[in-house]
Amino acid sequence: MLILQKEEAYMKKNFQRTRKEDMYKAILQLETMEECMDFFEDICAETELRSIEQRFDVARMLSQEKVYSDIMSTTSASTATISRVNRVLNGGTGMLEKALKRLEESEAKTESES
Repeated sequence: MLILQKEEAYMKKNFQRTRKEDMYKAILQLETMEECMDFFEDICAETELRSIEQRFDVARMLSQEKVYSDIMSTTSASTATISRVNRVLNGGTGMLEKALKRLEESEAKTESES
C-alpha cells in the first residue's frame, strides 16, 4: 500500500511538472512584447494579471530600497503583499532578483544607446 501511495505521488508530481513545463515552454516561444502581453491577457483573469503586475512593481521598488510607505502610495499594495514580496526577494529562488537586475541592465543599455 505504501509503495502504491509513493508511486501515485511521484506520478502526480511528474504530471504537474510536465504541465508546468509545457506552459513555460510556450511562454518562451513568444517573440514580441505585444505577443507576451496578449498571451497573459488571454490566460489570466484581469485581476490576476493586475496582481502579478503589482507584485512585480513592488519587487522592483524593494530592490531599489524604497520604503514601505512609498511603495504603498505608488502601487496601492497592502503591507501584507509588500512583506510577501520582500520574503520572496530574500528567500526565494533568486530568479526574481536576477530578472530585475537583467531588466535594469537592459534599460541602462538602451538609455546609453539613445
